[in-house]
Amino acid sequence: MCKPSFYCQTHICNSRVMGVGGKFWDLLKPYARHEGFDFLRNKRVAVDLSFWLVQHETAIKDRARSPHLRLTFFRTINLFSKFGAFPVFVVDGSPSPLKSEARIARFFRSSGIDSSSLPVAGDGASVERNSTFTKYIQECVELLELLGMPVVKAKGEAEALCAQLDAEGHVDACITSDSDAFLFGAKCVIKTFQSNTREPFEYYYMSDIEAGLGLKRKHLIAISLLVGNDYDLNGVQGVGLDTALRFSQTFSEDEILNRLREIGNGDASLLQGEIRSVDDSVPSPDESSLKRKFSHCSFCGHPGSKRTHFKSSCEYCSTTMGEGCVKKSEGFKCSCSSCDMDRKEKEQKKQDNWRLKVLSKIALEPNFPNDAIIEMYLGNSHGYFTENDGPCISWGSPKTEMVVDFLAYHQLWEPSYIRRRMLPMLSTIFLREKAKDPVKSLLYGQYEFDSIDRLKIRYGHQFYVVKWKKSAPSLGCVSCTVPLEESDVQQDDVMEVDESIDPFDESDVPTIDINNGCCFLLTDENTDLVHAAFPEEVDRFLQEKELKELKRRKTGKPETAGSRGVQLNITEFYRSAKVYETEPGEILTKKTEPGEILTKKTEAGEILSSQRAETSKEKRKPSSSNLPKSVRRRLLFD
Repeated sequence: MCKPSFYCQTHICNSRVMGVGGKFWDLLKPYARHEGFDFLRNKRVAVDLSFWLVQHETAIKDRARSPHLRLTFFRTINLFSKFGAFPVFVVDGSPSPLKSEARIARFFRSSGIDSSSLPVAGDGASVERNSTFTKYIQECVELLELLGMPVVKAKGEAEALCAQLDAEGHVDACITSDSDAFLFGAKCVIKTFQSNTREPFEYYYMSDIEAGLGLKRKHLIAISLLVGNDYDLNGVQGVGLDTALRFSQTFSEDEILNRLREIGNGDASLLQGEIRSVDDSVPSPDESSLKRKFSHCSFCGHPGSKRTHFKSSCEYCSTTMGEGCVKKSEGFKCSCSSCDMDRKEKEQKKQDNWRLKVLSKIALEPNFPNDAIIEMYLGNSHGYFTENDGPCISWGSPKTEMVVDFLAYHQLWEPSYIRRRMLPMLSTIFLREKAKDPVKSLLYGQYEFDSIDRLKIRYGHQFYVVKWKKSAPSLGCVSCTVPLEESDVQQDDVMEVDESIDPFDESDVPTIDINNGCCFLLTDENTDLVHAAFPEEVDRFLQEKELKELKRRKTGKPETAGSRGVQLNITEFYRSAKVYETEPGEILTKKTEPGEILTKKTEAGEILSSQRAETSKEKRKPSSSNLPKSVRRRLLFD
């Protein structure tokens, strides 16, 4: 039997959110939280690598070489350096026969092929994962290990081990879009992770779900059994998410699964007995039948006859003496005890009939519930470690040159490009180690801390822009220049950046700065990390910033765009010429770029020009010779 291709599997996974069926994530959406950059700082987080890759594969597969390696490389650096997390990557093991059957059935269902004659795993159908996808995972694991990231292999599903690590306290959260993680015991699930937004994390706490919906872990398992899951796509025929939710909420966590077993085994009499029982406030059948015999006035709607109410108003109608009852309004409902009891009885019967219909649907389902699925969700041995020993999780330093060789071979990237992209990770490690060991002096064995250039605000979060100076003299130091498109706009104190979302989740690129003939690298660093590593430099920077602010206030110098900390838009530098009509026959052409020129054309055709500043051509004149981009990178990173 042929296996579905990797890209077909990718399409299936993207078209249907894995985990609990019936749009389960929509049910949890009201309890989502959103956090900013520092949410995962110094926290351990388990990453479901397989779903991480599948989730984004189709979006970039036609636009990049080896997208799985590209995404793993950039996202790992972002997660480690920009967000300060300690990621633990979890990969799938051998899928269970139930998962394999469900995967094959999902593929044929989406393809419109009759799956009635599909073989099951016990009849010889392969339970191994797609070989192409397995190869991609192995390449990503190799890259992650070269980057110094811990990788843990699950016995079965990766989200199950992620949830176990979270439940046992080995990590603080897990990144997965598979809602099964809650059923496996996860406490905090990060569903989406976007690097370039003000609040990049959308996450869910199990405690919020319990408080909001009254559902605990076994309730969620019961719902998945009723509406379908990754191990049983069908669930119970005719039972949707709303019905499953309402049905599960009527039982406590300790009894819900046992009740499903009783119903599935055909022993529904106990539950039916509970359904037919009524509250103490509902009268017995004899009493309710007597109550219903009481006549009600067709005019006011209260107990009693219409003839009697014409003589004198009833006790329920408050009227002046000599007047009859008040005509009942549209939609009137009598509030007497008889009518109130009758309504309660009807509502109870309605609920009983609804629950009996659900019971009958469950009872008709063969082999329900599947105890193997329940045991899988409630198990706590999804990894190759014992409870006493725990998983082996540790972070090491990246093997930079081996990473360069690996990506140069697989991605055909230049070594200087790879080193430059890795620098945020290396600088983060350096600052952490510097805070513990002040003797450490060089970043990547080549760069030393020079100063804090400015404060950078990105999506409302503050970073220090740190200047790194190459420790050894470079042959190209004097002549190396950076064109305008690569250099940042220099500000006095603060720079605010609001960049567009990068579909490839690329890491922040260190910029190059030329000052007095020497080359510097500028990197964005967490303010707390810089303060812990270089407290004196931070204090000096803050003092100088305060002095500048005081001086500015004393002189009364108006704020400029740079002093406000706002990065100028490109239109501020390259504005198009606009034509303004001032008087009949007069045209005023205004060009508002550096080196602004005002041109006025009169009726006689005379042209008057006023040079307000140096021309833009002189302003944009390069300060030194232009070297190719690849040459500048090699000078700094080779």
